[in-house]
Amino acid sequence: MSRALITSQVDRSATLEPAGEIGPDSLAVECSARQLADLEMLATGAYAPVMTFMGQDDWRSCVESMRLADGTLWPIPITLQLSASAVPASTSEIRLMSHGRHIATLAVSERFTPDLHREAEMVYATSSREHPGVAALYEAGDLVVSGRLSFHALPRSFAGPEYLTPFETRLAVEQRGWRTVVGFQTRNPVHRAHEYLHKVALELFDGLLLHPLVGETKSDDISAEVRMRVYKALLDNYYPQERVLLAVYPAAMRYAGPREALLHALSRKNYGCTHFIVGRDHAGVGDFYGTYAAQELFDKIDPDELGIDIIRFEHSFYCTRCEHVASKRTCPHDPSQHLALSGTKVRSLLVEGETLPAEFSRPEVAAILAEEYR
Repeated sequence: MSRALITSQVDRSATLEPAGEIGPDSLAVECSARQLADLEMLATGAYAPVMTFMGQDDWRSCVESMRLADGTLWPIPITLQLSASAVPASTSEIRLMSHGRHIATLAVSERFTPDLHREAEMVYATSSREHPGVAALYEAGDLVVSGRLSFHALPRSFAGPEYLTPFETRLAVEQRGWRTVVGFQTRNPVHRAHEYLHKVALELFDGLLLHPLVGETKSDDISAEVRMRVYKALLDNYYPQERVLLAVYPAAMRYAGPREALLHALSRKNYGCTHFIVGRDHAGVGDFYGTYAAQELFDKIDPDELGIDIIRFEHSFYCTRCEHVASKRTCPHDPSQHLALSGTKVRSLLVEGETLPAEFSRPEVAAILAEEYR
């Protein structure tokens, strides 16, 4: 199935409105990193058709059926969680702040107590606090508030020319004349297995949107700043410049496995992607999800309703006999001759002070990562 370039449901960022006077029933809330990331995605239209924090009907439907209350496919609740004890019943508006800067105002029209255990089980497939997404869910607060959201400033988690809103990304794609665009999600530095996937995709599609997530991640993940240096080094030396667009994806990482893979795919439609790569353990963490659980979820969704084509890749590795990256679809050799490539393995070697072998990373990448870990 070949899709033409997709047009987003939202063609520009939210209109900024004056903050107005502070009312007697206003409450100022300092946003967490995740809340700020959600605001950023809402403000830019990256989470369209979701345009504000969800109310109870959308939350319940999303948790139970991966759909909004109106039936629209949507896998993860986007809610504003607060501590009930910190939000007086009389609160009519919440001023959402970031380091003293008034980002947005929520005109409160609804408040409810969510069943966080149920949300964890359905969205993350576990209620264990060992899961970083579940731990963050439990710690965010026992009250959800919703209402009309007005923006007074555009939150930006990243400063640099690679910051492109969905509208700006689609404009860049249009200017390049691409009719098919394949998106690639990553929160790790790109290694040789990633490069293999990219190059295969570039044989099939007009352009690649290399779209690293730069919102909040786990504390042991490599920083966004270092990852961006890695991507630039790779693109400068090993990729056709006219075929690749590097832009940041400012969402926070939830590590929700299959459901987050679906969220990543749906939101990439707003950035103009016609295709999206889903590999092994997409958006997973630890051993909470099966290796190809994300791909299996897409098997259950009508492609026409999804509206973006999924490109599936199996686990790839470096074969010492073939002397290049391959998968079991292309390599006939015994697993003893396969060198597994993963972000986890790269981090492990760096922590131990080892030099990354050429089979793992390009020398430019290895040098940047080694410098960071020193």
